[in-house]
Amino acid sequence: MRVFSATLATETNTFAPLPTGLAAFRDRGYFPAGEHPDEPQLFTGPLWAARLRAQALGLTLIEGMVASAMPAGITTRAAHEALRTELLSDLRAAMPLDIVLLGLHGAMVADGCDDCEGDLLARVREIVGPDVVIGAELDPHTHLTDAMVRHADLLLAFREYPHTDAIERGLELVDLCVATARREIRPVAAVFDCETIRVIRTPVEPARGFVDRCRALEGHDGIVSISAIHGFPWGDVADLGTKLIVYADGDAAIARSTADRLGTELRALCDATRTRGLSIDLAIDEAIASPAFPVVIADGADNAGGGAPSDATFMLRRLVERAIDRAIIGPLWDPIAVALAFDAGEGAMLPLRIGGKIGPVSGAPLDAVVKVVALRRDAAMTGLSGTREPMGDAALVAIGGVEVVLNSRRTQGFSTDMFTQFGVDLAQRRVVVTKSSQHFFESFSKVAARVIYADGPGTLTSDLTTLPYVKARRVVVESF
Repeated sequence: MRVFSATLATETNTFAPLPTGLAAFRDRGYFPAGEHPDEPQLFTGPLWAARLRAQALGLTLIEGMVASAMPAGITTRAAHEALRTELLSDLRAAMPLDIVLLGLHGAMVADGCDDCEGDLLARVREIVGPDVVIGAELDPHTHLTDAMVRHADLLLAFREYPHTDAIERGLELVDLCVATARREIRPVAAVFDCETIRVIRTPVEPARGFVDRCRALEGHDGIVSISAIHGFPWGDVADLGTKLIVYADGDAAIARSTADRLGTELRALCDATRTRGLSIDLAIDEAIASPAFPVVIADGADNAGGGAPSDATFMLRRLVERAIDRAIIGPLWDPIAVALAFDAGEGAMLPLRIGGKIGPVSGAPLDAVVKVVALRRDAAMTGLSGTREPMGDAALVAIGGVEVVLNSRRTQGFSTDMFTQFGVDLAQRRVVVTKSSQHFFESFSKVAARVIYADGPGTLTSDLTTLPYVKARRVVVESF
């Protein structure tokens, strides 16, 4: 059985000031056909899973281009068209095929194309024809469109947020696509539109129970797969919203009734879920009042994983102005400050202008005399599903009792080794701030006495009514 797998993925914040060009893909994760390394990469779950399953399932795997970029603003037309052309060229060269497996995000928006995934799947279907099985793994922060559902045989989204199950879902996708190609199952889809939008944190109730119940239904009574599509609130597209997709084995009525039942439950879950965090000062107040430490604060409004610059100074400034002792924050993206810290060397004192470089969403730069505590070339931390997340050159600097991890490669704060690689003992810190919305939770919750979600200013503000939507349906935006 001949299988082709490739990846084209990024999450587009249509309100973010940073364009997503070819350099962004090459910086984060670009590998030409056949050059994917011997370790899983972001959004290559299907390809990696096909490698793992190839011998047992008798698969001949042809690997196409892999390209993923850190979330940012609109993908340039040149980048989108060049990468799409390369992937489709690899696909044509791999023919004939039985299965196509794609690693996609689901919320990629390009100049001239609001539905990059639907467009790509349509082009793939045109090339391979109606009999080849097409499956794709998605991030749940997807704009699920009719075109995506129509042109794919199977769409499986990660169940978890944080996304700890990318490989697991990739394996499920491979197994189901092989079963479909062998005519052992015949997936038919039904979609329920919740007509709302929410940030759904799956480790905690009520989301935890819902995810577990959906998973328990799969493989029984004709249900093939269930995916809760959270949606991505910071993408101004017509299909913005929380949805649920169910695949049943050859029975449209079962798919429809299950989608309606679970979708209604998901809508009620959304209505019951509060996603707004505390203001910066209230978050700091609660952190320093805690009887146990460390308290972890999530600075989600400046999360690079949702397209923010990650150079905002709002949280850092208040920590410094309030002279919070034993506090640490990161990662703050500032290649210039990192270069200056390396020039000065470990132990040096120097005046440094930090952050605030991209625009008003980043706040004003913070000027301070800092001590260079530690430096690391080509630093990295543990990323999604155990992958390696590059940080570039990175520096730990101190402003009085506040330490800052500065990095030269924009990324969010996934795991505690962002700090501990510099010799930081988090048990000795009172306040630990990570620029992340939820992916930090798997790692940081293991050391935190308490986790607080802050809602400061920034590109990923949770007050959607302040964003200039044009294309999104108002019922979705106003119900956040």
